[in-house]
Amino acid sequence: MAARTLGSCIFCKIIKGDIPSLKLIETEFSYSFLDIGPLSKGHALVIPKDHVAKMHELSDDYLADVLPIAKKIALALGVENYNILQNNGRIAHQEVDHVHFHVIPKPRASHDVGLVIGWPTQKAAQLIEGVV
Repeated sequence: MAARTLGSCIFCKIIKGDIPSLKLIETEFSYSFLDIGPLSKGHALVIPKDHVAKMHELSDDYLADVLPIAKKIALALGVENYNILQNNGRIAHQEVDHVHFHVIPKPRASHDVGLVIGWPTQKAAQLIEGVV
């Protein structure tokens, strides 16, 4: 199965070669390259060759291809710590409406290099109320 559809977004243009990139790994279903605005050295993106905005819209064939590529990139980086990040929707911090996965190395023990996040926990009882 080859790429189903490519649109005109920046990632589709990168896949088509209309915009240059530093390609890492390309398969029938996916394309990976170094991020143009990296959070740390080696920050890469893995994108499916199917233009869909959110992960739940992506077929399993494309989805199954992404994580082995992310794993290969993480191993090639040679770092012990890294993040795999995937966002769906603007309020979830998705900036490009094309499914993509970030592989972000955390090259040292410093908290200011790589992905920096807060984890604003809440009490589970407050969140469950009205849901179940």
